[in-house]
Amino acid sequence: MANTNEFVLSDHGEATAAVIQAVVNKSRYLQTLHEALEDQDDRLVYQLINSEKYAREVQQARHISADPGNESLVEDLHDQLSAFLSQKLIIFLRNRYPFFYFEEIGEGQYQFYFGNWWGRRLFGALDVLNVSFDFDEVEYQKLARTFALETQQKRLNSDQIEQISLENDKLQELIDSQEERDNQKAELRSQIKQISQEKVMPWEANRQKEEKQALIDKLTELTEIDESSNNAFQQIRQNENRILELSKEDTLLSYEKQSIIAKFGSFENFEAQNNVLYRDYIANLIATRGRVSADE
Repeated sequence: MANTNEFVLSDHGEATAAVIQAVVNKSRYLQTLHEALEDQDDRLVYQLINSEKYAREVQQARHISADPGNESLVEDLHDQLSAFLSQKLIIFLRNRYPFFYFEEIGEGQYQFYFGNWWGRRLFGALDVLNVSFDFDEVEYQKLARTFALETQQKRLNSDQIEQISLENDKLQELIDSQEERDNQKAELRSQIKQISQEKVMPWEANRQKEEKQALIDKLTELTEIDESSNNAFQQIRQNENRILELSKEDTLLSYEKQSIIAKFGSFENFEAQNNVLYRDYIANLIATRGRVSADE
């Protein structure tokens, strides 16, 4: 009778062959990457570290055969790989985006600014391994909005500056009308004093009380306006500083807009170029390496 307590085990020979083949594949992958690095073949490095992206965007393959298992072998080397790949990439980007200025903030880590003028903005980070920009969303939307407002002949902060300017006008009116309010208050106090001193018949007492309260209410209202007026000078200064900040921002945005138009013609073209940056850069690597090989 068969022993039903025994389990069927995998064939040891097959298991041995499978693991050996897996190790061989990994060794070949690492050897190929090693040779690509030694040969300064950035194009091949990009293909090896992200075969799916390369097949989709460069080869435009319908059926993608990715190699995530082997690619995971170098995940802990991404910073070093980024540092290696950054040299040629940044040279390429400086030509395509002459208004971007890159700064290394760590091994293989880069951020970039828009423009070389005073007050230039930090505009995002560079993803070297994916050949893409991680734009600062707030700053990017400001630029996009600047282009969108062009048809209205407005700047990004035009409405806000106008609103603050109107507020300053009202505050200045409060300051300018101080003397008039002082005269009104003096007249109200005189009337209140006069009513308080009047002797009236008992049936007129309610009327007198209501008249006095109406005068007091008006005096209180003017006093509250005075309190607002006392803070008006400080608020006007704060508003003026805010208008200056907004105007400076509009000026910087206008520089950025002019830079994009000069290079790309429109914001739409700028965005379109960003979307195909990986593909275009790999094509550039292929063409450049071909020229170098021909020269050699």
